[in-house]
Amino acid sequence: MSRSIAFNSPFLLGFDHLEQMLDRAAKASNEGYPPYNIEQTGEYKLRISLAVAGFSMDDLAVTVEDNQLVVRGRPSEDDKERIYLHRGIGKRQFQRSFVLAEGIEIMGAALDSGLLHIDLERPVHEPEVRTIKIKPASGQPGDDAKTINVDSQ
Repeated sequence: MSRSIAFNSPFLLGFDHLEQMLDRAAKASNEGYPPYNIEQTGEYKLRISLAVAGFSMDDLAVTVEDNQLVVRGRPSEDDKERIYLHRGIGKRQFQRSFVLAEGIEIMGAALDSGLLHIDLERPVHEPEVRTIKIKPASGQPGDDAKTINVDSQ
């Protein structure tokens, strides 16, 4: 199924970046480590929880890059000094990405009992109505400007 047909519509102006975001989201969904949950904690609030057992706060980084939430984990060098007889707890380097909608804000992150919680919120904006002034084109007679109300959402 091709998505490009929908984005070629002349009525969808300025939405060409959505196809790129969908491609990024598809690539990010192929990652399997670490496991995570996404829960709704309020009407406009979300929480992403990643299972990062064995990682300390210094081993983790949370950044926002071009409308994409990126969580990186790099194990500390302390593990190189240990000798494991069996190693069943996964503690490998990772990068997990989440594509964010426009306007989503990161409220904070906390590490609790091996879970990294990242809280997000979508602020509610009131619809804005603007009046666009119509001017005569240059070189045409008439200085009377007309207005048209435009409802922007």
